[in-house]
Amino acid sequence: MKFDARKTAWTTLNKLDKGRKTLKILLEELNLDETHVPKRDRALFNALVHGVIRWRGRLDYILSHFSNTPLKKIDPRVLNVLRLALFQIIYLDRIPKSAAVNTAVELTKTAGAPWVVGYVNALLRRASKEHQHVKFPGIANNNAESLAADKSFPMWIIERWLGRYGLDVTSRLCDAVNSIAPITVRTNRLKTSPQKLMNAIANDVEHVTQTSYSQDGILFFNPQTTIPKFNAFKRGWFQVQDEAAQLVSLHLNPQPGETVLDACAGYGGKTGHIAQLMNNDGAIVATDRNAKKLLQLESEMQRLGVSIVSTQCRDLEHPFNQECFGVYDRIILDAPCSGLGVMRRNPDIKWLNCKKNLMHFKQTQIQLIHNLALLVKPNGILLYSVCSPEPEENEDVVKDFLKKNKDFVIDYGSGQLPGELGQLVKSQGCLRTYPDFRQMDGFFSIRLRRIS
Repeated sequence: MKFDARKTAWTTLNKLDKGRKTLKILLEELNLDETHVPKRDRALFNALVHGVIRWRGRLDYILSHFSNTPLKKIDPRVLNVLRLALFQIIYLDRIPKSAAVNTAVELTKTAGAPWVVGYVNALLRRASKEHQHVKFPGIANNNAESLAADKSFPMWIIERWLGRYGLDVTSRLCDAVNSIAPITVRTNRLKTSPQKLMNAIANDVEHVTQTSYSQDGILFFNPQTTIPKFNAFKRGWFQVQDEAAQLVSLHLNPQPGETVLDACAGYGGKTGHIAQLMNNDGAIVATDRNAKKLLQLESEMQRLGVSIVSTQCRDLEHPFNQECFGVYDRIILDAPCSGLGVMRRNPDIKWLNCKKNLMHFKQTQIQLIHNLALLVKPNGILLYSVCSPEPEENEDVVKDFLKKNKDFVIDYGSGQLPGELGQLVKSQGCLRTYPDFRQMDGFFSIRLRRIS
């Protein structure tokens, strides 16, 4: 059966609205391999899904001006038809407006009554002619309302950022989050060098360059095939990893011969980097409560040529027997979080979270970091990290931890962080990155040293 990019995008958006799975999981389940789906169709599908989610707030604001029915009363499936069509009309120049409207009408026939089909047709034909005349709230009248509508963000995020950063920085941060991020990878120096890797992938990608701070990082756009099909990937020459995540491992600064615990290892992005920094000499225990992730991590370590990693499936949020773990020179806790620092790559995070979620994550983070403190050797390092810029998940967690653990202090060492980043850590005690800074995700990390 021929792949229908628009219909598949629509069904994906509908599944996402049910809230049971993230966009990342839904895309993994689709597994749009180029042997079955032409590159052009995959590109259109990805543009539609990510574009509609990224600009949903702005699209809804425009749609509300042409709809006599409040959007919250419209069948979510029909609303997604409208969003898909309007996104194509506004943002995709190569698609005729008439084609976007006609496709929307056909999709609506499978989701609504005849009068709904007529409603969709009439609304979109009017919007296709008049959307440019829709007036957005003026900055002078209401900063938050204006930015939320124009930049396509939930009001609660805009209000927080305005209060913390001010208008100019918030506007710039929104633009960075809404931009299309490059693919960033980390060279596996156990097998090759950054220059050899760049040469190896030069014909498969566009605009390949090294990252600004991580000496092992490479970023590029528009790969000609899926990443696992790259010969360099099959040979274990790199892992996909944002530069900010690479900097976290440099901040940890693991040394050859040490014992390291990767407490929430996931698929092993930081695990592989830590092993690389240790020159594959020492011992790393990678834990996660998801056994499937650990199986993939083990496979990933084999691909990279890493031999010092062992895995344990554990839920570290709950009390555990310390003797099952022992103690470590360094522990990295890349804690579960809201993910508000990686909205650029995962735009659905905008709409999945709410303010109360931050407090939920905070409690989980506090429990995890307190439990792990027991496993740090005297003079050892516990590095706490999250991909979120929010204080509840950053300073608040650290303050709570230090208040209850008097044998720990902030360690101002910058590890292997280069230049100005190292100097900032030495003065502030923590690493912060933002999406509007050198094509990086938003991360926070801090080193805590056990002094007794």
